Amino acid sequence: MNTVKMLQTILIITIIVFIYAAIEFYGWQAIKTAINPTNVKTTKWIYWGVSMFLLATFLSYRPFHRYLPKIVYVTFGVLFLIFLLAKIIMLLFLLPEDIVRLGRWIVAKLSSGPPSTGITRSQFLSRLAVVAAAVPAGALVYGVVANAYNYTFRKITIKFPNLPEAFNGYRIIQLSDIHSGSFNRTEPLIEAVAKINALNADLILFTGDLVNDRADEMEPYMHVFDKLKAKHGVISTTGNHDYGDYSEWDSKEEKKANFERFKGVHKQLGWNLLMNENVILEQGGEKIAIIGIENWGKGEHWPKYGKIDQAYIGTENIPFKLLMSHDPSHWDAQVRPHYPDIDLTLAGHTHGFQFGIESKWLKWSPSQYMYKQWAGLYQEGKQYIYVNRGFGFLGYPGRVGILPEVTEITLVRG
Repeated sequence: MNTVKMLQTILIITIIVFIYAAIEFYGWQAIKTAINPTNVKTTKWIYWGVSMFLLATFLSYRPFHRYLPKIVYVTFGVLFLIFLLAKIIMLLFLLPEDIVRLGRWIVAKLSSGPPSTGITRSQFLSRLAVVAAAVPAGALVYGVVANAYNYTFRKITIKFPNLPEAFNGYRIIQLSDIHSGSFNRTEPLIEAVAKINALNADLILFTGDLVNDRADEMEPYMHVFDKLKAKHGVISTTGNHDYGDYSEWDSKEEKKANFERFKGVHKQLGWNLLMNENVILEQGGEKIAIIGIENWGKGEHWPKYGKIDQAYIGTENIPFKLLMSHDPSHWDAQVRPHYPDIDLTLAGHTHGFQFGIESKWLKWSPSQYMYKQWAGLYQEGKQYIYVNRGFGFLGYPGRVGILPEVTEITLVRG
């Protein structure tokens, strides 16, 4: 590392430490002023003890996560992030007050009036800050406890004038973003798979991100997902997390071996993994094409393994085409401009940010500031894309407002 980069790194670390210290300071100030404890010293030890313990647990995850059960780090890591968010909200309430207090103090010093007796921190504002921080913190805790495995089964019907008559009423189950490396429970998964199988669909399509990074994350759940059944089986493709790009490897060979094991997992599950390939489904003498490409995301930071031109070969004369493409940004970037005869694209990837609001009156999530198509069904001309909200979770082990999803799509001629 050269001197300039070293100085930049030191500066960045210093800024982060300063910001974190400010967040913790204002968190303590809000708690101390709001509750006005009779024993400040004991309360102070509890506050700073808990804060430093959670920080240490969070920072120790990468070097020590192999030595303790994952649930330990997940639990304390989530608590750290929830408490951090609460303290940030407290800071946003109290910092402006401190700026005003500083301004008044300066004016008092410069004026010729009587000396200032000091301006105390508002207990009302501190209590308001604590209450305001408790609301999102409580919602995030609820999202972990109640919503992580609270599967929503959505049903949609899409009409296509060119759908072969033999496929009229054809029912597809879409799953996406299982992220098996994040699970810490098995029973809800077994129940969800049983409900999926009870639908007796014609086809199940999985649109990527089976794991977080490593193929062996699926080992505890193979006996669950190998039970998925449909009349025409399960067809799958890859997502950005399936390549191990976000994990540290001792060598390129180790990373490559992991991906080979990952492909083997699909085979063991009995799933037909499409990697820039297609399959032609035939029913009643008529055909539709299922095209599956590897992950392709718009922007510099997303991998572009997908080769739609390669996957498309052989489907030119098929009257109806369905594309499986993990990242919805691919639809506007390549699919719509260059493949107007791809009727329906199925994607995932966004998770709906695992946070937002969905009601009759409002549909909002931070995800919409990153993706034009981020959850649900979208149409441009005669082409459609459905973005699944994801079956699993990543990072934050819960859901607030945007629930995990299983989608039943019925294709109708009309």
